[in-house]
Amino acid sequence: MSADVVEPKVAAMPPQPPAPPEFSQVLGHPKPLWMLFMSEFWERFAFYGIRWAMVLYIVAQFHGGDAAGERPASEMYGAYLALVYAGAIFGGYVADRLIGFQRSILLGAMFMALGLFMLASPSEPLFKLGLATIIVGNGLFKPIISTMVGKLYMQGDARRDAGFTIFYMGINIGAMIAPVVTGWLARKVFGTDTDPHYQWVFIAAGIGMVISLVWFWAGRSQLKGIGLPDPGQEGLGRVGLVAVLGAAIGIPLFYFLLTIDASALQAILMALFVVPAVMLLIEGIREGKIARDKVIAMLIIFVFNVLFWMFFEQAGSSFTFLADRIVNRDFGSWTFPLEWFQSVNSIAIITFAPIMAWMWVKMGKANPSIPRKFGLGLIFNGLAFLLLMIALNSMVDGSGKIPFWTLFAVYVIQSIGELCLSPIGLSMTTKLAPSRVAGMAMGCWFLSIAIGNNLAGIFAGQVSGESGMTAASAQAGYTFGFWALAGAGVLLFVIAPLVNRLMHGVK
Repeated sequence: MSADVVEPKVAAMPPQPPAPPEFSQVLGHPKPLWMLFMSEFWERFAFYGIRWAMVLYIVAQFHGGDAAGERPASEMYGAYLALVYAGAIFGGYVADRLIGFQRSILLGAMFMALGLFMLASPSEPLFKLGLATIIVGNGLFKPIISTMVGKLYMQGDARRDAGFTIFYMGINIGAMIAPVVTGWLARKVFGTDTDPHYQWVFIAAGIGMVISLVWFWAGRSQLKGIGLPDPGQEGLGRVGLVAVLGAAIGIPLFYFLLTIDASALQAILMALFVVPAVMLLIEGIREGKIARDKVIAMLIIFVFNVLFWMFFEQAGSSFTFLADRIVNRDFGSWTFPLEWFQSVNSIAIITFAPIMAWMWVKMGKANPSIPRKFGLGLIFNGLAFLLLMIALNSMVDGSGKIPFWTLFAVYVIQSIGELCLSPIGLSMTTKLAPSRVAGMAMGCWFLSIAIGNNLAGIFAGQVSGESGMTAASAQAGYTFGFWALAGAGVLLFVIAPLVNRLMHGVK
């Protein structure tokens, strides 16, 4: 009597990303991290160099200085930021499927530099065309360089979160220096405090972007093949095709989107988010239950990410008008430059990032889970709005202004929340995403920020109202911000155990 032999069933394992090359180590991390750090430093110098000036320039140049221009200026700024991040989803696809990561970064830097120089024109159509060109370039650059940081580490490497935090410091060093330099050029070298020459803000930012391009070009050999085109993608014809499509389709498309109503753009962004989210979910299902659950957990976190950035990204819009009109910046005969507020966030990040990176490692098993770190980020952001709510309710002086320290402290408190959330989010996305669509997942992360940024512009416009910001309109808006953020933070703490189960041990 013979027995049937039953072959054991082996569950299909999801494909694993290839191990990174052996890199020499600098300060305990792969050497290419520092090259990517400096490339991102100069790109962020360019990006944040224009942040303080944009809404002020739009009001002054295109609305004749009328405070009624604050609302459309905030909405245009929010739309620009939203589309900067929305473009990341297309950049992720281009890098994954067409030209590789390295070439995507180089081509994106070229577009961005060109767009920044175009902003120096006083023509509103050319200004918007420059914004559209920047958007195309940023989509090719921003999600890709972040994804490459993740590719320097093995899955499960305990240094991974710390590496992303270091990379995030590069972002913030560039962001810290940028408003000081561009403000000095606009107000002291080529203009005055009462008549700043904003075109030099945009020219300086363009020069910074050129430096980023050259830096990455010179240092890319350190990557030892990471980010090179896949077999069959080596030809330069693909790069030329992407460049032509970006110029002929991408720039006109984003120019159009910059001109439509903010609520219509919001509907488009929400619809656009659904497409990559479904594609990620399909890929997760294809790879198996664990990969599917991880994608679901990632998408849940993305929803809370939208709310965080809706209120965090007031710095370039409503907080700028708040600082200009309602914050007492006078210290005797000296007035704190408005643009320097943009550096406070970066100084706080640089100060607290190494402390928090050390703290996450030191806490060991007591380290908060990813969803609870996000919950902390939302709560700290809410506390910043609580401070503004209190200041606008009980600290307004006879001239209708609140103390300087309140807005300064708001930036610091928000920065702690940002450190709980943003660098962790970058690392989370590289951990939870299916390996075949890592670039798309990073693009989806930035698309969630895009939705939040457009909402930020709409919210800032509501705070300013039809005739410009007042202490009363600011108080009403920021009170709503506090309750929305606090409620979301508490909710995320409550559902954290469910999200953790979906992550299947990812820390």
